[in-house]
Amino acid sequence: MAKREEKRNLETIPVGSLGIIPLEGCKSLGEKVDYYLVKWRAERESEHKGSLAFTGYQRDSYILDAKVPRFGSGEAKGVINQSVRGDDLYLLVDVANYSLTYSLCGHENHMSPDDHYQDLKRIIAAIGGKARRITVIMPYLYESRQSKRSSRESLDCSIALQEMVKMGVDNIISFDAHDARVQNAIPLHGFETVQPAYQFIKGLLNNVKGLNIDNDHMMVISPDEGGTSRAIYIANVLGLDMGMFYKRRDYTRLVNGHNPVVAHEFLGSSIEGKDVIIIDDMISSGKTILEVAAALKARKAKRIFAFATFGLFTSGLDRFDKAYEDGIIDRVLTTNLVYQTPELLEREWYIDCDLSKYIAYIIDTLNHDSSISDLLNPVERIQSIIARYNAGELE
Repeated sequence: MAKREEKRNLETIPVGSLGIIPLEGCKSLGEKVDYYLVKWRAERESEHKGSLAFTGYQRDSYILDAKVPRFGSGEAKGVINQSVRGDDLYLLVDVANYSLTYSLCGHENHMSPDDHYQDLKRIIAAIGGKARRITVIMPYLYESRQSKRSSRESLDCSIALQEMVKMGVDNIISFDAHDARVQNAIPLHGFETVQPAYQFIKGLLNNVKGLNIDNDHMMVISPDEGGTSRAIYIANVLGLDMGMFYKRRDYTRLVNGHNPVVAHEFLGSSIEGKDVIIIDDMISSGKTILEVAAALKARKAKRIFAFATFGLFTSGLDRFDKAYEDGIIDRVLTTNLVYQTPELLEREWYIDCDLSKYIAYIIDTLNHDSSISDLLNPVERIQSIIARYNAGELE
């Protein structure tokens, strides 16, 4: 795939000198992305390398020196310690990284999504309109679950998108947005929501043996009605049947602002003896995924694999450990797009899907102003890796 990308990219000149600013919560992902970009551009041959348009094309690192220092009161400022004039900048931010702390009047305060988003705005403000173009890569879209109004309530995600474009952001790239229709808030600006379907399938095939990917042996399940399009896509690409659960709620009472779920009702054909893929956009506490997995096991499903773009695990890992010991789930696959605890990475039931190379491809392509449509449509790559798996070529 790298060669195909190289050839395409070399047909155009870069928009501007490439610069990456990973905010503190996204440092490790930013460094991996930078590694690929440095490697590819060092290997890339071009007759135009000496021209002005390619100035600074090959560097030891594309990460710019940017910081957000804080005062003792908890206030902060964005600082960029080098020139960004005319640069094509890519800002990476993980608003779900709760591991970072700062001193707030002597108390240790963990960074919330609000803190991370505020830091992003500080860096955009520090750029001060001098960059050629600003692209924000925000895998977990800030306030994405607060994207539509059902009563008199705030529309936080739409406000955040509008705020970013008013500050000069040209493109926003997110992954598996909770509801992609939120882009209607900024109809004249670039917004992409990327699906990591290929990386999930690659992670599963590289780590699990003895899979039969056909209608008789496997099925794809959506844990709720909101995620059916995700499940339909995976099912169609793999040539499998799809089923779904819907949440039966008690609309007579409110608990923590929500109508409590009474039961998960299943719609679909028999899953007896079949391996099952449950796919969702996120694992928050994990309650829904594990209830659905238990319901599938009660219907005599064979092995259960849970795919979720964002593994937040807000209630810890104990309930997943127990579900694994009880044989309710076999593997859980989430990405490195949000913070992962060291404990999670050590779990036997966990498979980490690395998206740093994919993000590097997107940045490399956009820097050349080339189309990323084939990167957003992974059908060809999925079919290829399944063929290699069936032929026994995967290690």
